[in-house]
Amino acid sequence: MQTLDLLVIVAYLGATAWLGLKLSGRQTGMKDYFLGGRNLPWWAVCLSVVATETSALTVIGIPVMSYLGDISYLQLGLGYIVGRVIVAYFMLPRYYNGEMVTAYAYLGQRFGQTTQTTAGVTFLFTRLLADGIRVLAAAIPLKLILGGMGIEAGYFTIIVVLSVVTIAYTLIGGIKAVVWVDVFQMCLYVGGGILSIAVISAVSGGGWFGDAVDAGKLAVFSFEGNPISSPGSFVASLLGGAVFAMASHGSDQLIVQRLLTCKSKVEAQKALIWSGILVFVQFSIFLLVGLALWTYYEQASPASLGLTRDDEIFPLFIIEGLPPGVTGLLFAGILAAAMSTLSSSLSALSSSTVTDVYGRLRKKAPMTDEEGLRVGRWATIGWGLAFIAPATVFQSDEGNIVILALGVAGITYGGLLGAFVFGIANKRARAADANVAFVAAIAVNAFFFVMEKYVTGEVWVAWQWYPLMGVIVTFVIGGLLSLRHPAPDTEEPVKTAER
Repeated sequence: MQTLDLLVIVAYLGATAWLGLKLSGRQTGMKDYFLGGRNLPWWAVCLSVVATETSALTVIGIPVMSYLGDISYLQLGLGYIVGRVIVAYFMLPRYYNGEMVTAYAYLGQRFGQTTQTTAGVTFLFTRLLADGIRVLAAAIPLKLILGGMGIEAGYFTIIVVLSVVTIAYTLIGGIKAVVWVDVFQMCLYVGGGILSIAVISAVSGGGWFGDAVDAGKLAVFSFEGNPISSPGSFVASLLGGAVFAMASHGSDQLIVQRLLTCKSKVEAQKALIWSGILVFVQFSIFLLVGLALWTYYEQASPASLGLTRDDEIFPLFIIEGLPPGVTGLLFAGILAAAMSTLSSSLSALSSSTVTDVYGRLRKKAPMTDEEGLRVGRWATIGWGLAFIAPATVFQSDEGNIVILALGVAGITYGGLLGAFVFGIANKRARAADANVAFVAAIAVNAFFFVMEKYVTGEVWVAWQWYPLMGVIVTFVIGGLLSLRHPAPDTEEPVKTAER
């Protein structure tokens, strides 16, 4: 690792902040700050959605999956496409029915204030934990970089620096800055993956692909194992992945906020569906990176290479296998992935804080546009600093960092998606029914997650099933409770007072 690499990384961080501020324009109110004036092109939103859900988890976490196994992770990508199509035509039209700023505004219309606030607070807590892990994923390779240069920096210091830089352009530029920087960042880290494959192919003469074929590592579909407890099985990946995508892209403000920046519902649908195709291609690229590394390191285990985490295998190659300057550029790509997700989270967290929590709990006159903008910016700063805590706590976890983040997010995804679908499908349901069912769904998923990670160490239910399990619990409990109320006479959803 050379000084030139560090200079490239520092230049990238500065250029990112400058680019975000330059492209953002002035923010005059909440609609500009949170929705970019609702005039962003669909292709930019599409790339922003992909960059938002990618993060450093994909860049450093997915290659190790094929390095240690095969490319069956692509099954999940197929499920993601199916889930996006359902969201595009089933849930998006309801968000564009009116001037909604957050995904949870629909729940407020359907069930009332407490349900919207409950969903908003749940999103805030879950996003804080899941994206704290994503910040850690970016800190892992950066720590290796600095260590290779003789600079000892702890995770805490690195996390703070990443958070401050990202807060800067998110705070001033709003969602418009986030989307345009995401476009730039996605091109950088995907290009880095392709460049790594090209370098290894040049060194090995392209023999890595043949080695992978001979070893049976190009298997895409896996029908072995119990589909309930085997995360890599076809059924869990396709069906569970589809429901997971419905939850993450239909009820998570992180993604829905981007879709609401499009000019129309049709453009939002186009952005969402195409994002699924691009994610599948992106998964393929980084799985191929893992196969190439498997040959490059002569099938050695990460531990035998002196690594403390499996996730360090790709960062190790970037340090050892690439020329100066290019190494810095590749690490800048990893930082790009991390910062795109962090900035997206900050924007989504601040919008949900203002609309679903602050705006609902305040007792004074309705919130003005200027007040909402001011509170949103303070919320951006607060949440940016709050990411430091979970990122620091989860650094001791030794499991695959991708699975850890998805598992944490899946705990509440089922309840959130269940509440949306429940409100649409069950016309007699009231606020209390939805709230009790929502909490029960989260409790069930949290039980299985805690038992696996901290008690038994065994997988009872694969993480892909968490959203579907949450939906089922919500429908069963909410449906039983709704039987207390008479069925409505009309086909329109009942707007109820809270009981």
